[in-house]
Amino acid sequence: MDKMTSGILESRYTQDEIVRKYNRIAPVYDLFGVMMESKARRRAIEMVNIRNGEKVLEVAFGTGLSFVEILKRNPDGWVDGIDISMKMLRKTEKRAARTGRRNYTLHLGDCRRLPFENETFDVLINQYLLDILPSEDFIPILLEFKRVLKEGGRVVLVNMTKGGNRINRIYEDLYKLRPPLLAGCRGILAQPYLERIGFNDFKREFVSQCGFPSEIITGLKRLPH
Repeated sequence: MDKMTSGILESRYTQDEIVRKYNRIAPVYDLFGVMMESKARRRAIEMVNIRNGEKVLEVAFGTGLSFVEILKRNPDGWVDGIDISMKMLRKTEKRAARTGRRNYTLHLGDCRRLPFENETFDVLINQYLLDILPSEDFIPILLEFKRVLKEGGRVVLVNMTKGGNRINRIYEDLYKLRPPLLAGCRGILAQPYLERIGFNDFKREFVSQCGFPSEIITGLKRLPH
């Protein structure tokens, strides 16, 4: 185990189990998302500073809580979204349709093989994905994110992270139960992985909502000066 993975609990799910789990919790996921993730989701969109007219990709859009906000901020641009859960996709389809926008496409697929050309997007947004996956998948997935970003493109990641107080640590204790409670995520630190593959100009913020600890990381795909 290297320094990056030390302290990260092992993932508890296989790929097929993740798909089944998120299909199962899709009807009630909004409750968890609003109560424990909404502050971090809003702040992530503010930090990445979407400019109208850009091409934006959200990976793992879930039930569309952030996707509709991205659409509202980018009426003259284009927004793609991809998720592995069909039931999550259907919820997002309904939510996005209510905005009246037509400048988007939702895709069912795996983030390990994004169905887009190299250097397609100005912005890539990913929230609460890495914290449920095996740590050995982090670098391959982030390299795929980097591949589809333009030079100078911005990435923003939001994940459950390591909390500093007793309330924050409760959520990781729940993860250790068998089966784990909540959505099955555990605390990670994403910046070292982004650094390893060449992202730079990072900003990080910590957000705690109902004690649930999230980190927001932004970075640039840009050669260092």
